[in-house]
Parts: sequence; C-alpha cells; structure tokens
Amino acid sequence: MTKAKVTISLDRAKAETARCLVDAASVSEVIDRALDHLIHDERIRRDIAAYATRPQSAEDQARSSRGYVGLDDDDTDWAAAYGLSPEQLRRRR
Repeated sequence: MTKAKVTISLDRAKAETARCLVDAASVSEVIDRALDHLIHDERIRRDIAAYATRPQSAEDQARSSRGYVGLDDDDTDWAAAYGLSPEQLRRRR
C-alpha cells in the first residue's frame, strides 16, 4: 500500500483523544485505523441494504417459517448421553 503525505484540517484535541483511546503511536495511525473502520462499516451497511432489497426466495421463506431449532428438538437422550438422572436433568433446566 502506497502512502502519501497530505494536508488536512483537523481538530487536534479530538485527534489526540482518539490517539489515546486506541493507544496509537501517531495521529496518522489513528486516521488509518479510522478509515479502515469506515470502509468495513460501509461495506457491511451496503451488504445489508442489498440483502434487504432482494426479495426472499421460497427457500428463504420456508427456512424462516420453521422457527428456532434447539437442542431439545431432537430425539437424543441427553441425560443418558451425559450420565444424568432425570432429577439432575430437571435441576439443570
């Protein structure tokens, strides 16, 4: 990555506060980190917006209508698998 010197208008107190908060060696590092965060956050925001505008497929709708599938939704005898008595199992819930 090529870096270049630039001139910007900057609130020095704000930059120094940010530098101390993130324990950065310089204001340049703070700005570089801030730009990384901005790029990351904006990409996520755009991805969410793209997914929100895409209509749900029939598969998406079927998946969402099934509800939450938890550990208790199968036929596994968890008490036997972990050597618990019915009383011990009740106390854990």
